[in-house]
Amino acid sequence: MNINYEQVPMMFGDKRYHSWNFHLRQQFGEKIFKIPLDAGFDCPNRDGSVASGGCTFCSERGSGDFAGDRKDDLITQFHTIKEKMHSKWPTGKYLGYFQAYTNTYAPVEQLKEMYEVILEQEGVVGLSIATRPDCLPDDVVEYLGELNKKTYLWVELGLQTVHQRTADLINRAHDYQTYVDGVEKLRKHNIRICSHIINGLPLENYEMMMETAKEVAKLDVQGIKIHLLHLLKKTPMVKQYEKGMLEFMSAEEYIKLVCDQLEVIPPGMVVHRLTGDGPADLMIGPMWSLNKWQVLNGIEDELKNRNSWQGKYYQRGN
Repeated sequence: MNINYEQVPMMFGDKRYHSWNFHLRQQFGEKIFKIPLDAGFDCPNRDGSVASGGCTFCSERGSGDFAGDRKDDLITQFHTIKEKMHSKWPTGKYLGYFQAYTNTYAPVEQLKEMYEVILEQEGVVGLSIATRPDCLPDDVVEYLGELNKKTYLWVELGLQTVHQRTADLINRAHDYQTYVDGVEKLRKHNIRICSHIINGLPLENYEMMMETAKEVAKLDVQGIKIHLLHLLKKTPMVKQYEKGMLEFMSAEEYIKLVCDQLEVIPPGMVVHRLTGDGPADLMIGPMWSLNKWQVLNGIEDELKNRNSWQGKYYQRGN
């Protein structure tokens, strides 16, 4: 019997993409969920060190709208959110997720205290640390390298776009080469990296968003978060929206784009996220994004209808 392997879908458990849940179950053999934390950090893009005002899409909570309350200490935040998680999943272990603002933007001794108090909590198997590529001083990277030898560690590194015009529009305050350099510094210590990209940024078209995904596919990164841009009240991007610089993608456009992006990234790259949502009371649009499961089911249906999967058209070295 002759089998045309180009027509046989690559499956990752029951999905056609290398999902975060699939990866964690392979790694740990049980349910693992992230506990999002707000450790009280600032951001060099807000405090004037590199820019002021922050990225134009970023909320008042530093994109940590679902994280713990920064008025609480980290242990209190951890246990409060852990109990909420257990209302959905009775059993499982945890990753401490330093989510809000820039989580390497402090002296290394302060970082040690914060990270390690979470690692001491019962059931914690590792950490995920969200930061910027321009906030990786050598002493912090050395410490992260040590931490990586002792626990399961991801560094989530915001990229958003490879296009400098867009980066300037959203006040990103670093260029793509800074990102490439940050990846290289972390990978010298074998640290897992998850690249964040955003679909639907101001004045970006389909080709530009595909180029960002293709560039990430070339990098030595082990994971990707594909976000849908959602516009929130009180963010600087509201003014750009009012000037006509931003048009919301339709659900159909977004689903097809994400599937196109999945097809060109490596099959081994862990997909941490495929959409984005924000607090309903702050949301300006697109409102369809609030139904996250409808979006995720739409992506799976589109891949199935195409007889496609993550990495189908990935070509190493291109």
